[in-house]
Amino acid sequence: MTQNPMIPAVVVADVDDDLLAEAFVLDVREPDEWNSGHIEGATHIPLGQLQQRVGEVPLGQKVLCVCAVGGRSGVATQYLLSEGREAINLDGGMHAWQSYGRPVATD
Repeated sequence: MTQNPMIPAVVVADVDDDLLAEAFVLDVREPDEWNSGHIEGATHIPLGQLQQRVGEVPLGQKVLCVCAVGGRSGVATQYLLSEGREAINLDGGMHAWQSYGRPVATD
């Protein structure tokens, strides 16, 4: 998927421990996708619920948006930016995350 140049994005190779420690990781996938594996410490708010639950996303903290391949999280990133959040999209999503050998939680 080609990333919209207007949406801030980061590739998995550039996601380091410092970014994970400082960011609010927001997973916008559906519950079955979340249950099959997600980034440790992430918060799950399906994209369809984000407008109603945007108050759960902190202001003043970087938000790393995640979905399966980067499409839905790109939409979430755009929305959060419009709501005053500092959001970035994980390019390639969980598919790239797992392909890169990064750890996945299933709790």
